[in-house]
Amino acid sequence: MHAINSNVEMEKDMQQIVLERLEKLDYRSNEAYKSLRTNIQFCGSDVKLICITSCLPDEGKSSISFHLASSLAESGKRVIYVDADLRRSATIGRYKPDQAVNGLTHYLSGMCTLEEILYETNEINLDMVFTGPVPPNPSELLGSDLFIQLIRMLRENYDYVIVDTPPLGNVIDSAIIAKYCDGVILVIEANAISYKLAQKVKKQLDKGNCRILGAVLNKVAQNDSNYRYYGKKYKKYSNKYYSMY
Repeated sequence: MHAINSNVEMEKDMQQIVLERLEKLDYRSNEAYKSLRTNIQFCGSDVKLICITSCLPDEGKSSISFHLASSLAESGKRVIYVDADLRRSATIGRYKPDQAVNGLTHYLSGMCTLEEILYETNEINLDMVFTGPVPPNPSELLGSDLFIQLIRMLRENYDYVIVDTPPLGNVIDSAIIAKYCDGVILVIEANAISYKLAQKVKKQLDKGNCRILGAVLNKVAQNDSNYRYYGKKYKKYSNKYYSMY
């Protein structure tokens, strides 16, 4: 197992990839991400390492994680997106890098060096770490000293580190990661997740003394009459919430 040099020069010999399926957001969605980006920036300069999770699969957390990272990069910040959903990642299939890539599991299992898993993308200011193959022991890898050192080192070298993690309603991985981050954002799908389940996930984060930055209410129909109801209800869950379309 190799140790991390925290003084590693991140820009040296950075591998370059082209993401071939970058989707263009419509005006409304783009403005929603700008609003989310601004609210995160108002959380303070000490909030740089952000964990994003959800209650259940398919709520859109990975898409929100990537577009948030992209929006922060667009504002001139140096950003890295870390795909730490080692169980069911959709990132490679969704964005189609133009070459085979090494990933986080390769690094954490000692098969690759740090330099071999860091990729500079065709999105300006946005770098990425992919997942790699599904391991037999994801929780153990994410709770290892090597992973903790990795995300802390990335925090020192980037303005923002966005860590996409598995749904906390299914597995404990997100809570393991979140306690080492500056804050957590919970993605909630409108009309799909009960208030009771959201509270259960919140309590799980509270047990780890994780700082909850807010919740993103996702997949809200533009003319949904229940929108205000969900907004009021989930506002009790946290002091902030955002809506994505």
